[in-house]
Amino acid sequence: MVTRFRFINYFLPSVSVMDRYIFIQLLLPFLFGVGAFSSIATSVGSVFELIRQVTQSGLPLEIAAKVLALTMPEFIGYSFPMSVLLATMMTFGRLSGDSEIIALRSAGVSVYRLIVPALVLSLMVTGLTFVLQEAVVPAAKLEAAATMDRALKQEKPAFKKDNITYSDITKEKQKDGTEIQNLVRFFYARQFDGQEMKDVMVIDRSQSEVSRVIDAKSGKLDIGKKTWDFSNGTVYEIDPKSKNSTKSQFEHLQVSLGKTPLDIAAPDRQPDQMNITESINYLEVLRSKGDWKAVNVFQIRIQQKLALPFVCLIFGIIGSAVGIRPQRGGKATSFGVSLLMIFGYYILITVMGALGEVGYLSPFFAGWIPNMLGVGVGIYLLTKTAR
Repeated sequence: MVTRFRFINYFLPSVSVMDRYIFIQLLLPFLFGVGAFSSIATSVGSVFELIRQVTQSGLPLEIAAKVLALTMPEFIGYSFPMSVLLATMMTFGRLSGDSEIIALRSAGVSVYRLIVPALVLSLMVTGLTFVLQEAVVPAAKLEAAATMDRALKQEKPAFKKDNITYSDITKEKQKDGTEIQNLVRFFYARQFDGQEMKDVMVIDRSQSEVSRVIDAKSGKLDIGKKTWDFSNGTVYEIDPKSKNSTKSQFEHLQVSLGKTPLDIAAPDRQPDQMNITESINYLEVLRSKGDWKAVNVFQIRIQQKLALPFVCLIFGIIGSAVGIRPQRGGKATSFGVSLLMIFGYYILITVMGALGEVGYLSPFFAGWIPNMLGVGVGIYLLTKTAR
């Protein structure tokens, strides 16, 4: 204990003895929680499925180990809020059980001052959770999925896709306040081999003066000019007003469609395989396809990604308030109560997300209502404890 105090004193010379003492007491149960909760989550969410793949599908053990390692960051990130809750409940519960809380309060230290070290730890873990879920988890999840596909020989040749369709749809607001969907462009290609599209047809209604139908044998993207180069085809131009049409043959025709072959042919991405910036960018692709259901789901996931790190701070407040209150039982009780709170909280997140997906809640409220309720409960418990 003396060595640990000297270590903390060296790096935090201006921090009070009480703060350093409580902070040190919080660290050990926090690390225990990270190990315990991430192990449980990994076993339930990944290990059992990998064992099934090894025994039934012949997945090599080294591949299973790699996939397991790649899924660990996600479960570690999920364990951070749980570990903060456990650490604060166990630490302040022990201090309360040993009458140290009574001694500090009799010396004039308020409950709000007592929980400052817990709030500092919670803020640190909040930042760490955000960095982990933005910089590490999406890339690890994407690589884990690709590794499994390659190992199980489910992966298709890179960037090769058949019967590609793409609709560019916009919403137009009417005078009565309703919205209608307008088709701006429709794109079809029989195949994309990674270099060019084969047997391409484009309906282009982006210009109000004339609508065009392009039928070409192939199409390539000219990266320098940022245009599509269609080869060996026919273009039909139709005047919407006069209904007159013209037909012309071409060997090469350059058209700006605003999308690359990879934008159109790329496989669908999952929200947990992208960080917030990538998710926001992908929203534009979904909007251009007119896939409003997927747009709504991604908007909810973005709000949940923003809200999740702050659960650490909320659990820090709730755990501190519950731990300071005199209670019976020891570490096992704290662990059990933590599990119940965590289970209830994540059920609430799931329910709010489902309500958002069916349209009863906006994406913002679907993502943030659990945190709003958590803040309210934490403040109520804290003020009640401080009386």
